Amino acid sequence: MKSLIINPGSTSTKIGVFEDETLLFEETLRHSTEEISSYASIVDQKDFRKNIITNLLTEKDFDIKSLDVVVGRGGMLKPIPGGTYAVTDELLEDLKIGKQGQHASNLGGILAREIGDSIGVPSYIVDPVVVDELDPISRYSGVPELPRTSVFHALNQKAVAKRYAKEQGRPYDSMDLIVVHMGGGVSVGAHHNGRVIDIFNALDGDGAFSPERAGSVPSGALIKMCFSGKYTEKEIYSKIVGKGGFNAYCGTNDMRDVEKMANEGDAHAIEVRDAFILQMAKDIGSMACTLKGKAEAIIVTGGIAYDKAVVAGLKERCEWIAPFTVYPGEDELLALAQGALRVMNGEEKAMEY
Repeated sequence: MKSLIINPGSTSTKIGVFEDETLLFEETLRHSTEEISSYASIVDQKDFRKNIITNLLTEKDFDIKSLDVVVGRGGMLKPIPGGTYAVTDELLEDLKIGKQGQHASNLGGILAREIGDSIGVPSYIVDPVVVDELDPISRYSGVPELPRTSVFHALNQKAVAKRYAKEQGRPYDSMDLIVVHMGGGVSVGAHHNGRVIDIFNALDGDGAFSPERAGSVPSGALIKMCFSGKYTEKEIYSKIVGKGGFNAYCGTNDMRDVEKMANEGDAHAIEVRDAFILQMAKDIGSMACTLKGKAEAIIVTGGIAYDKAVVAGLKERCEWIAPFTVYPGEDELLALAQGALRVMNGEEKAMEY
């Protein structure tokens, strides 16, 4: 069973080709902030990213018609349980309009459907970023009109949590885990008996800042900024998503650049990195409270998990809570392939959107 996996991130497009669960090849195609910002909307990037994918397959001498299925990372759909979903017309439309917001992950299902339709094979998404398994009390924000929402790196968080559980010889749905994903965005989740019962919205409003997102900001000051007359709504939002975080403080969304600056003695870069570590640690502490102090492990993953200084800083502040396990990078390509494979082999039924 050959599958093409498409995982669009805010600053990259990752693709992989699998035969069953065996990776034939993968590629991470990186995009600069300037390149991405030349498009007015996420959907406008579709042809740009599709051409990159098809050109790469051509360079690899891979026959696209040999595929059995195309799988995309899920996007900003309505809140849904975890699982594998066929890219139906309704699901496709919600990805295009950004039912819960604009994010590069919306392109996953759109590209999967377009490429799948062109060669007559099915298209799916798996564990989209809007997987919602929150406990009711986790939704309270203090303003009834503004409930807390579940938007996070569900695919990788669940993939590494299941990997850890398997390595421990335990069912995932029997464990209490804190999972920390650190990439272009960051998310910290409390996993209780197979459900993510509490999470910081990784897109536009919760938790630590990240390479290009502001995370939580002072509400009163933000309101004053919104009504100052100096900025449009789009400009304000870009300060929160896209141009916030390390982009705003250090002029880059690449943690490797920040690490280089810090290693060369840049005092400002060191301070910003330390602030990031502190904010992440506070998020981990919050989720330890959600799990009533019973977290069995803190699992750190994502691209920034390669940064030894960041991981060491987190360990120093949080290892008293639970043991650390680090899985640098992500298992998202394999997780997407496995989700589709289970449906194609009849082990699971595709979820209805």
